Amino acid sequence: MPLVDWGRREYGAALEEMRRLRRERRAGRIGDTLILVEHPPVVTVGVEGDDGAAAATGLPVVRVERGGKATYHGPGQLVGYAVVDLEPRGRDVRRFVHGLEELVVRALTPWSLPANRVPGRRGVWIDGCRKIASVGIAVEEWVTFHGFALNVSTDLGMFARFRPCGFSGEVMTSMERELERPVPLDAVRTEVARAWAELFEPGSELPPLGAAPLPGPGT
Repeated sequence: MPLVDWGRREYGAALEEMRRLRRERRAGRIGDTLILVEHPPVVTVGVEGDDGAAAATGLPVVRVERGGKATYHGPGQLVGYAVVDLEPRGRDVRRFVHGLEELVVRALTPWSLPANRVPGRRGVWIDGCRKIASVGIAVEEWVTFHGFALNVSTDLGMFARFRPCGFSGEVMTSMERELERPVPLDAVRTEVARAWAELFEPGSELPPLGAAPLPGPGT
């Protein structure tokens, strides 16, 4: 399945292009696609809104159609936007979100980080209490867009300016904080691409949801 790297791109321009690609996917003119990108500092607010603190961060704030509340994007964070047609995947939104979380968990495997899902909490967590990646999608006409944001060398102080995903900013962590050493973003891109191929190539099977109750898509 196609994987494209946009490098660093302003959030507004990336958002419009992602929406265009969703329409292209619905029309069958492109295949399922994962977009990798970094953004200059920005706060995005999903359909669940926030407590108003995002506007006080001094950063640009963009309201979007993905699930969840407010989160931060910035340099050192690898963002993955998944444009995927769920029609041939049984229209199973929750299983797809679980698949994105599993993608991040697998991408972190080479660094031996204790990453996993937490029942009832969206995203990927370290030791069940520190959030290293947020996940939030939108679905229109059964085609997904938006996706995940993995903190590699992100300035975690930015999260302290508001309540990311409704939590205290102190809950957020990064690969570099956990490992206490630099992590090359290109190496993480490579592992994300590998996990994407494992989970989303034609003929691949997403892992089952399991018995744990899952909320709807959100950050």
